[in-house]
Amino acid sequence: MYLPKWTDHIMDEVNQNLIDKFGLTEEQVSYRESEIRRHFPEAWVEDYEDLISAMTNHNKDRHVLPAAVRSNAEVIVTHNVKDFPFASLAPYSITVMAPSMFLRGLYDLDPEAVANTLGRQAASINKPLEYVLERLSINIPGFVSFFKTTAPGVQPIRGRQVE
Repeated sequence: MYLPKWTDHIMDEVNQNLIDKFGLTEEQVSYRESEIRRHFPEAWVEDYEDLISAMTNHNKDRHVLPAAVRSNAEVIVTHNVKDFPFASLAPYSITVMAPSMFLRGLYDLDPEAVANTLGRQAASINKPLEYVLERLSINIPGFVSFFKTTAPGVQPIRGRQVE
């Protein structure tokens, strides 16, 4: 339903946050990144640095917008929505969304695909769907709450491929 895009800089920031705020070890963070790189080799954006100085969004996230521009992204998904004012995004026809809102949009497009993906995630770690939703509620409580109240009868199909 979407193709994520990252840069080494973005991944470094995420990794540091996982260590500092969530207590992951260096080994856990390294393994996580290697798996992301293995499963999403096309996600890495390069050659965007020359655009950084032209960006007008918040300085600490100034590197994110040029990566979105270079990769022709339509949306930046971040908890730091305020760092990407409309005036900074408009010239590039890019919008910004909080993660819960982004996932809500995906659900609106294809509820079955989202439910199936959550079910496959749970099955891949041998846990019930409720466990995955509980873990996701740490970072995307709005979406989890929406999903639980909107899709209580939706039963994910384990192992189903979603295109």
